[in-house]
Amino acid sequence: MKLTMAQAVVRYLNNQYVERDNKENKFIAGVWGIFGHGNVAGLGEALEQNKKLKHFLPRNEQAMVHAAVAYAKQKRRMETFACTSSIGPGATNMITAAAGATINRLPVLLLPGDIFSRRNVGPVLQQLEHTNSPDMSVNDCFKPVSIFWDRINRPEQIISSLPEALRVLTDPVVTGAVTLSLPQDVQAEAYEYPDHFFNKKVWSIPRNMPSEDSIVNAAAMIKQSTNPVIIAGGGIIYSEAEEILNEFCNNTGIPIGETQAGKGALSWNHSQNLGAIGVTGTSAANTLSKNADLVICIGTRLSDFTTASKTLFQNPNVNFLSINVSSFDAHKHSSISLVGDAKKCLERLNHLLKNDGFSISVKYRAEIKQHKNDWNQEVDRIFNLDNQPAVSQGEVIGVISNCMNEDDVVVCAAGSLPGDMHKLWRSMNGDQYHMEYGYSCMGYEVAGGLGIKMAKDSGDVFVMVGDGSYLMMNSEIVTAVQENEKLIIVLINNHGFGSINGLSLSLGSKGFGNQYRKRDESSSEYTGDKLPVDYAAHAKSMGIDAITVKTKKRLEKAIAQARENSKSILIEVLVDLDAKVPGYGAWWDVPVAEISESDKVTIIREEYNEKIKGERDF
Repeated sequence: MKLTMAQAVVRYLNNQYVERDNKENKFIAGVWGIFGHGNVAGLGEALEQNKKLKHFLPRNEQAMVHAAVAYAKQKRRMETFACTSSIGPGATNMITAAAGATINRLPVLLLPGDIFSRRNVGPVLQQLEHTNSPDMSVNDCFKPVSIFWDRINRPEQIISSLPEALRVLTDPVVTGAVTLSLPQDVQAEAYEYPDHFFNKKVWSIPRNMPSEDSIVNAAAMIKQSTNPVIIAGGGIIYSEAEEILNEFCNNTGIPIGETQAGKGALSWNHSQNLGAIGVTGTSAANTLSKNADLVICIGTRLSDFTTASKTLFQNPNVNFLSINVSSFDAHKHSSISLVGDAKKCLERLNHLLKNDGFSISVKYRAEIKQHKNDWNQEVDRIFNLDNQPAVSQGEVIGVISNCMNEDDVVVCAAGSLPGDMHKLWRSMNGDQYHMEYGYSCMGYEVAGGLGIKMAKDSGDVFVMVGDGSYLMMNSEIVTAVQENEKLIIVLINNHGFGSINGLSLSLGSKGFGNQYRKRDESSSEYTGDKLPVDYAAHAKSMGIDAITVKTKKRLEKAIAQARENSKSILIEVLVDLDAKVPGYGAWWDVPVAEISESDKVTIIREEYNEKIKGERDF
């Protein structure tokens, strides 16, 4: 079959499927793309001719990748998009989002246009020339943030490269961003491709299992423990292991702490769910974790936020047992590792422990119950502060959390919101809470919300976003209007970078460079009047409704109206900057200046020197 390389790519991608547990679906849902001289006559022409693979038009290349990645996460990595750009700035715009995909282990296929392979007309528009390497382009920047990278210099090279790309994308162990750089001249070249290359291909998603001996040894470790805890990570949700985790916790009584990605693995009101764990953890999860003698890590990469920079687990005799599809993650913290699928491993462990009649002690159950009750009372307190004259951020989270239905989703990514939401949000299931916190990329929220909405058949999508993150990237509001996808955007206005402002203050500084204010003429610093940004007017200019509120009652009314409306809406909430949600017994390693003219910084550096002594060596 004679096709251009671009036409062949489109035809091939349209016939790729995945299967798990006898459930089969198409893997590439469509192609996001902004066309320019690097892809308009190649992939642009191919997509125009082949309508089976749907094209989606975004406003920003970084944003389109965010949307694709959010879609993939909501689909539990069983479906994703391809994203194409022109050469040069269009391509490099995708790099930030590519890093987010790889860090979060989420599949996305990137198809940036590239410089001429035949070189005779170089340098072309937007080409970066290297005097010592003529085959290099800006697309080489994708290499460190991609799981697989290739440059297609001959049209026949896709016959071997595309299957490799799909192999990686569909592998739960190594998935992430995959980049195929497509020179614009090669995209348009024709080749006689073998017909079988375009046959339907079904990629089977494996549920790998460790050896039976490893499972038996792991069960023995659990039986020997007295104060075990589980860290529930995103791997539980991606493997669809929520039901067996529920049964496992019911049978054994072992409590769980949730990572950002694992939130909702158990319903918030389950008796063994202690909520968030780590730096942004609850008093219940963090208190019990400090004395744990066994930490069962399931589907987590054990980031510094989860382990409180390796200071959370203080029992000198603590052991770690890790269940993970990735050997790399399973061996962290010198863990006894079970390299395999979370669902299958839990099923086997549950069977063994149930047959042996294992259950935690009555005393430990009582401790869990008390700590959970205390925490629920704390959340209720924060949700009902009745802060005046402006609502607190904790109350805003409470209003949204309390109004959620089981098929609704909340999305967030950066700022002070992720920490507060991790602690306070009451998730009913694993699909309801969508936090991008591996990369915590400002600007993800609106684009991510669009991707989530496209992945869902029902329910509302609530985009929780700070004013700082909103100003970085809000362009996909226009795309949501274009695609008739409804978003409820709740914009928390704290006049700047509230999270880092708070961090700066906690480290002895004065919040330098973190507030949205005019420059003071006398001091030349940003200490003047607040910037008069009208977010409601801005949102309305892009074709959606908007309202500004200041009180809890007005917010509740606005949310009710938003639900009834078929149109997207932005609700700007003016919050009290001083009404903070506290931390609960965990520390985060952020180095403090060893030498400073500030006495306060010097004192905090001394405190830092003491805290760092509590970090574990493994």
